[in-house]
Amino acid sequence: MDMLLLSVIFVAIATAAFTLLWHLTEPDTTRRRLSEVMGGADAAPTPRQSVITDAPSRLARRVRSFVPKSPQNMNHIQRMLASAGYHSEWAAIAFATVQLAVPVLIFVLVVGTFGFGSPVLFGGIAAALSYYLPVFWLGSKIDARRREIRNGLPDATDLLIVCLEAGSGIDQALARVADELQIAYPSLARELELIGSETRAGKQRMEAFKNFAERTKVDDVRSLVAMLVQTDRFGTSLGMALRTHADTSRTKRRQRAEEKAAKLGVKLLFPLVFCLFPAFFAVVLGPSMVQIYRQFVLELGQR
Repeated sequence: MDMLLLSVIFVAIATAAFTLLWHLTEPDTTRRRLSEVMGGADAAPTPRQSVITDAPSRLARRVRSFVPKSPQNMNHIQRMLASAGYHSEWAAIAFATVQLAVPVLIFVLVVGTFGFGSPVLFGGIAAALSYYLPVFWLGSKIDARRREIRNGLPDATDLLIVCLEAGSGIDQALARVADELQIAYPSLARELELIGSETRAGKQRMEAFKNFAERTKVDDVRSLVAMLVQTDRFGTSLGMALRTHADTSRTKRRQRAEEKAAKLGVKLLFPLVFCLFPAFFAVVLGPSMVQIYRQFVLELGQR
């Protein structure tokens, strides 16, 4: 009964912690777009709205000072969360809290279930391993986001070429491409929106593109930004350069797909050997082995 109660408490606390992390870090695109439609994206905020907007920042900084991590670690966590697409001020706080709370909960659960003595050692090992569970989760989110950006970059470049050749400026083209890619590649659309936001905030366009490459750390994005910097420096045709880069990115995407298809045979070898072949041998050779065994027993009985 005590073990069941501790298990229920642990599941409830872990679920609440991960729910808090999800809601504090997940970008609410729908709410942002609805606010832009209802209130207007270009409307100037009133003084009261500015106070309401600055209040969470002050509260986040105050709560962040109570987290038992150094400012260097918190900045590193914030950069990793930004690479995963979580730009909220509460993201690093929620992640650090979950990272510190999960090992304590697991240690208490193991010790409370099995008692003191040798279970304390196993509880410490389990707590040390669970400390890295949020890191593994964050690493998988970063890899998935980079994969999405890498796969969606050729399509975004093609749309950008169409918008530029239709007479749109680079800022309008980026906004249009970000709007079109909201469903297919939301992470890439979010990054393009950030480029437009930084440009409107006063940064130079090339600096905003360099920040885009620094945030994503994708090789295709870095090559695109390098090409844009050279085009802006030497004054060459932007449409032609983008078309060449789109062809190259599309070729790389096809080559990555072919590489994965070529590795599929080797990856299927282990499931075939350990899962399919034993069942196949049991079905094919099972009746024959039973018949041989019966015949052998019958001959022994006759002797």
